[in-house]
Amino acid sequence: MVDLRRYTRAPIDIEVEFVRKGSTERRKGRATDLSLGGMFVQSANPLPFSTEVVIYMLVPGQRAALAIPGVVRWGRADGMGIQFGLLGARETHAITELTKD
Repeated sequence: MVDLRRYTRAPIDIEVEFVRKGSTERRKGRATDLSLGGMFVQSANPLPFSTEVVIYMLVPGQRAALAIPGVVRWGRADGMGIQFGLLGARETHAITELTKD
């Protein structure tokens, strides 16, 4: 199988919270796969395809949680694939550091 992803993925294990755009209800999950383009969020309650979300995650070296905008691009019973929206410099730097070889 050929991987056509633009960015290199890295395995991670970080607790995250996510919220549907326009809602205040935060749900919990675990990020298990990360790149500058997106992540897989393991969750018992994945959101439907094309749902706009904000992912909140605290990463080592950061004082405050990152707030990362995204869209659900695919889902399955145990989670969902999130494609990131526009990232700021802080988010880009933190993700780059987490995905370094």
